[in-house]
Amino acid sequence: MTTIAVVTGNPKPKSRTHAVALAVADTLADAVAAEFGAAAGRLEIDLADHAASLFDWTDPALTALTAEVANADVAIFASPTYKAAYTGMLKAFLDRYGSDGLAGLAAVPVMTGGWPGHLLAVEVHLRPVLVELGATVPARGLYVTEPDLADPHAAVGKWAAAAIPLISRSVRS
Repeated sequence: MTTIAVVTGNPKPKSRTHAVALAVADTLADAVAAEFGAAAGRLEIDLADHAASLFDWTDPALTALTAEVANADVAIFASPTYKAAYTGMLKAFLDRYGSDGLAGLAAVPVMTGGWPGHLLAVEVHLRPVLVELGATVPARGLYVTEPDLADPHAAVGKWAAAAIPLISRSVRS
């Protein structure tokens, strides 16, 4: 079974950014089912639910979640745009990984923002840290702006036609 992990670094629980990340996971799960004939399992991590322990490097729940993400087949890392980059909350989670801690993982960077002028943040800031941790980022990241947040599946659909085939080919078999 293919496992898709969703990690959202928005300080607001159940945020619109999280909804976009889940829409990406749904679209990818549909593609995996069509290609491999099997349902994909899903791991959802809304870091807002773990904010109090995010900087406790010995926290057993976060240690377990970190391992589960690293062992997934594909992981979606999502963040709203803060100061033209991803959130410190997501950075704190990613800092739990050592060098090559995400080796072998297909990663999908996703960011949301109110202004299209920050659309390169997903490629310039989030992609490099995922690659530095050893993940493979097979497709361009997804950046969704304010007007498209009302319908996450439609926003993902515009991006998915080109990205999902590349991501599907990168999923561990």
